[in-house]
Amino acid sequence: MNKDSLFYSTFESPLGTLYLIFSGKLLAGISFKKPLQIALKKGAASKNFINELKDYFQGDSNDFTQKIKFLEGTDFEKKVWLCLKNIPLGETRSYKWVAEKIGNPSANRAVGQALSKNPIPIVLPCHRVIESDGSIGGYSSGVDIKRRLLEMEYYSKINKK
Repeated sequence: MNKDSLFYSTFESPLGTLYLIFSGKLLAGISFKKPLQIALKKGAASKNFINELKDYFQGDSNDFTQKIKFLEGTDFEKKVWLCLKNIPLGETRSYKWVAEKIGNPSANRAVGQALSKNPIPIVLPCHRVIESDGSIGGYSSGVDIKRRLLEMEYYSKINKK
């Protein structure tokens, strides 16, 4: 990884400032907290991605076309993170569903651990993964943010029907 090609941008969301980390033109991270490596230079996210984020938070779209890049993570973690793209807006799936979808049906706990390290939340919607009993489960940025994202998506979905 060439540190010189890394930069960050910010986006003001209804949930607060999002810190967007890029490696060149590829999205490498989204954080609700100022990342430690923010010694990075400030840059500008593409207008297209900013518009996609605006649409998402206005409930108009869930289609992120922004290309991504993982700067870290095991093969298992990357498989879990990419699987999240299969969960539709306004819907949830269980940790068990993710484990089965990636071909490792007994890996519920490992899926939970991988989700806690998801570097690109929202675009890779780990907030849509809940416990099998319907309880909300954990979220690396806090359960309140997870709950707000789920509520926002749910109401957006029912308002479109």
